[in-house]
Amino acid sequence: MVKTLSSLKNVLKEAKKELKKLDQVRENAQDNMRKALRFSKQSILLIHQKKIQDAKKMIKTAREIIWELQKGSQEYPEIIFGASLFKAALQEYSEANILLGLVEESRFTDPKEIGVPPADYVLGLADVVGEYRRQALDALREGDIQKGGECLEIMDEIFIELMALDEAYMLVPGLRRKCDITRRIIENTRGDITQEIRRESLKDFLRGFEKRLQTNKG
Repeated sequence: MVKTLSSLKNVLKEAKKELKKLDQVRENAQDNMRKALRFSKQSILLIHQKKIQDAKKMIKTAREIIWELQKGSQEYPEIIFGASLFKAALQEYSEANILLGLVEESRFTDPKEIGVPPADYVLGLADVVGEYRRQALDALREGDIQKGGECLEIMDEIFIELMALDEAYMLVPGLRRKCDITRRIIENTRGDITQEIRRESLKDFLRGFEKRLQTNKG
């Protein structure tokens, strides 16, 4: 009986060492996930501020962190891929890359190009619609209705293509909810642009009317 207890104690001692090591790996991984998430978020803000080169640096840093995490997943897949924080970081990273590609090159970045799983890419793509609403509103504030309309066209294109992915709703948890949010964002943006067009039309009419009055007085 004594030998059995002694043997169990040694077994648990080794197990404790391994669990402690795994806990440290988990903490380090989550810290890196938070960093990747933060850098991706910051890059999106920089894109909106038209600081493209700074945004690229942030995305590059996020990419390096994500690549290291993906390497670590070969040894500790349950710690990396099992973390919801890692999926959040991948989605934000996808969103940042897609937005950058559209703003800088007018093209959609491919998931293979940035090394993210299709599911995380699709969820990140859905979030780009919200960022393009901001682009549209900024354009309207600058008096550029045409650019606002172009932003709306991109938003519509993303939404239509996402809705066409029937099989994705079963394979990508959360996509349906994001598509519902996307629909509302697009409707609100369309309303904002329509209102601005009407306002500009009214201003043009009033200016023309004022000129006619002045001509008649002359």
